[in-house]
Amino acid sequence: MRFYFALLMVLILFFSCSNKNESQIDVSNIKVDYTTKRFDIDFYSANEETLIDVKEEYPYLFPESLSDSLAFSKINDEQERELFSESQLFYKNLDNLEKDLTSLFKHVKYYYPTFKSPKVITMLSNIDYDNRVIYADSLLLISLDAYLGKNHRYYNDFPDYIKETNTEKHISIDVANALIDAQMPSTIQRRFVDKIIDKGKKAYLLDMYLPNVSDAVKMGYTPEKLNWAKTNEEQVWMYFIEKNLLFNTNAKLNQRFIENAPFSKFYTAEDKFTPGRIGVWLGWQIVASYMQHNDVSLQELLKKDPDEIFNKSKYKPKK
Repeated sequence: MRFYFALLMVLILFFSCSNKNESQIDVSNIKVDYTTKRFDIDFYSANEETLIDVKEEYPYLFPESLSDSLAFSKINDEQERELFSESQLFYKNLDNLEKDLTSLFKHVKYYYPTFKSPKVITMLSNIDYDNRVIYADSLLLISLDAYLGKNHRYYNDFPDYIKETNTEKHISIDVANALIDAQMPSTIQRRFVDKIIDKGKKAYLLDMYLPNVSDAVKMGYTPEKLNWAKTNEEQVWMYFIEKNLLFNTNAKLNQRFIENAPFSKFYTAEDKFTPGRIGVWLGWQIVASYMQHNDVSLQELLKKDPDEIFNKSKYKPKK
């Protein structure tokens, strides 16, 4: 029996991998052109003679309020120097990051041929978690000090669900999400179902842009949390139905099931085992089902009304 069980698991893994490979696209011939500038190195290596060159190279990072004296105070600050040195240990070169960004930009350009890759600027932001990546048209700012590994001492006071995303592999996730936010049309959603479908659109785009990244990493989950989401998909769906939450406009549902959190709030003793943002996960499954059953491009998907997506998705939660 153990032999047959092991064989069954191998077959499941084989076919699941095969299906994922079949859905991937070939971007090998797509050309992207972008530059990567190390503001972190240029700034913290500057002296009285070279600071002017740094200011000319990165004028957008030197507001009028940042005088030369304040700049040198920052450059020579002991804690800032330690942060710079520590970041350099992890990002002495950017080979892996540039490989990830190149793949991401190629996939975005495949779906959006007019897409122009931004100029990439690496910097330090004193671990500003809420602004780890900033995308503004032709510029992409990445704070490397926020991606030193989930077990780094700098993040000791961070909750575990935040630490899970303080890794190098999450840089491309945050960059992709920044690009997606710029592509998504602005809408005002009040119903819970509208909100999870809107988030589901973003998750679906993220999956298309980063097909080689695991679902757990894309969601910011541990493997255990992802397994819970998959195993309990039907139960979560039935909970939303039985509690009449889908068409509810109560804003508290955002905190319970959509916003980043250590777990989702069903108000049961089992909550601590659940992943946060389970509504986003479910919205992703609804949108994925809609795309499977309808001939729609990514550009068209973004314009679709949540009601149409919901009604035509033929969504059935996995048991």
